[in-house]
Amino acid sequence: MNDKNSSRPVDLEAIKQAVRTILVAVGEDPDRAGLLETPRRVADMYAEMFSGLHIQPERHLEVTFPESYDEIVVVRDITFTSMCEHHLLPFSGTAHVAYLPNGCVTGLSKLARVVEEVSRRPQVQERMTQTIADMIEKHLNSSGVAVVIQAEHSCMSIRGVRKPGSETITSALRGVFKKNAASRAEVLSLIKS
Repeated sequence: MNDKNSSRPVDLEAIKQAVRTILVAVGEDPDRAGLLETPRRVADMYAEMFSGLHIQPERHLEVTFPESYDEIVVVRDITFTSMCEHHLLPFSGTAHVAYLPNGCVTGLSKLARVVEEVSRRPQVQERMTQTIADMIEKHLNSSGVAVVIQAEHSCMSIRGVRKPGSETITSALRGVFKKNAASRAEVLSLIKS
């Protein structure tokens, strides 16, 4: 990311203090044996879960190979866990990424790396879907991009409405996959198959 926070490391000490404050606020004793290491564990978890704030996932898409292949490339079922920015609770699921090459291809693992690193941010699923599609469109100069994400949100399954098993599906279509109904139907059928 290019904002002013992108180079600032995670402040583990501040997170540890915040966790201690939360434990006291909910009526717990942060100094009891079972909770002594909890602030450190939570700080380490947040550093891991938000590591995508401090890297540029699109760098993986700089690795391309000239190729005359001009049919759809799909990488399905890329698992991820991200963090809902509204409740700081995880949402987990799978991403399906497709693109239509325009003279070059990228390594298949690069698409999975982009999904993984974009997922390591506090965000909403809708933005995550768009971010991945925009990165691929921009850096691969592809004729079409499709990203479909399916996820279960713990902010809906363990609190509030409490509907475990409910799934949210988002999509972002670019280029020919957005403009041409037949191309859109083809790519979505490949993602679903």
